[in-house]
Amino acid sequence: MELVKGLGADRVVDHTAQDFTRDEQSYDAVFDAVGKSTFGHCKRLLKPGGVYLSSDLGPWWQNVLLPLVTPLFRGRKVKFPFPKQNQEMARYLRNLMESGEFRPVIDRRYPLDLTRQL
Repeated sequence: MELVKGLGADRVVDHTAQDFTRDEQSYDAVFDAVGKSTFGHCKRLLKPGGVYLSSDLGPWWQNVLLPLVTPLFRGRKVKFPFPKQNQEMARYLRNLMESGEFRPVIDRRYPLDLTRQL
């Protein structure tokens, strides 16, 4: 939790101690970095016009399809981060690394022979 606060988070919820989807606060954005939730579970957490982002395709690839549909309802939206793979993005990432603004985080380490099991 301290690591995430140190990265600049305004608020950190310990998912092992509470169900974040039952939070009483509302947010401009919810970013599911590991694909453990869904837009349906998180929608009530979003302020009007709020955005749900996920790094995972979601059940039935919903996080790829919902960005096409949710803007039609003029409310909460889903965005799926399609990565750009071009020289401009490579330069941007290089500049972040050289300036020290990019702070990689290694959560865990696994022996190479165990990676197939993960």
